[in-house]
Amino acid sequence: MEHTLHVSSNPHVRDGMTTSRIMQLVAAALLPASLFGIWNFGLHALGVLLVSVISSVAFEWLYDHFMHKKNTIGDFSAVVTGLLLGLNMPPMIPLWIPVAGSAFAIIVVKQLFGGLGQNIMNPALAGRCFLMISFTGRMTDFAVSDSFKGVVDAVTGATPLAALKDHGFTAGSVPTVNLFLGNIQGTIGETSALAILIGAAFLLIMKIIDFRIPVFYIGSFGIFVVLYMLLSGMGFDGNYFLGQLFGGGLMLGAWFMATDYVTAPITQTGKIIYGCILGILTAILRLFGGSAEGVSYAIIFGNLLVPLIERATRPRAFGKGGRQHEK
Repeated sequence: MEHTLHVSSNPHVRDGMTTSRIMQLVAAALLPASLFGIWNFGLHALGVLLVSVISSVAFEWLYDHFMHKKNTIGDFSAVVTGLLLGLNMPPMIPLWIPVAGSAFAIIVVKQLFGGLGQNIMNPALAGRCFLMISFTGRMTDFAVSDSFKGVVDAVTGATPLAALKDHGFTAGSVPTVNLFLGNIQGTIGETSALAILIGAAFLLIMKIIDFRIPVFYIGSFGIFVVLYMLLSGMGFDGNYFLGQLFGGGLMLGAWFMATDYVTAPITQTGKIIYGCILGILTAILRLFGGSAEGVSYAIIFGNLLVPLIERATRPRAFGKGGRQHEK
């Protein structure tokens, strides 16, 4: 009796984790930071998140429709892009600005490069950088409503990183407990390190992200800051160190944006190198640059280096690279 063998193209072993499932889990992991941001900053922050997500999905649908492409909003990648972009917005930003950022992130950075899996940089961060360049004043205005419970210069809207930049090592310039819990000013999703770490733990448990990139990112950044304090002659200041570690977008960027599948290395060694590069770049931009922040630009620049990192860390095929013996 003859048996018919059906030979299909690879891959022959498949994982049950689909792209849409991964994106749904990432969105779920961002809920603690999102909910805390809404509680901390009020209903306008909720509006910013909703507008950012809805406009990102709408732009993806419109592009697919008019370019006669298969509709891809079902993979939830546009939802994650919109959510990340919204979390990187000041809480009282006018609602048209997230729409402009979503258009740039989805159409220019994602779709014009071929869609999901083809973009050369993280769309949400690229959208934020575009808005930072185009609308610097509004994107750096962290003034909040009277209902805000923060404690760092609530009148002028200074963030903890801005306070560190202005006051240096002045004792008490940054409330470290509030930095961790999130009762401070900043973008909607970056204030609570605790909420971000809860989401990060969820992603690690679900095996959605690899620990190497965020751990080496944060670790190399921390080492650089310590060396800076010691070599500058000011000595180690725990308040300043924790302010740099928990202030700004470091935690959100390290756990949720630097780990983006498309724009991060896939080799194990490459992930370590990539994380270290991001940490060093972020520290240089923060400590020596004109701005108090540096995460977004560091990750965008690191994205562009990923092809070189993967080329340098790609495992050699068996039998290649060795010396040939003469006969």
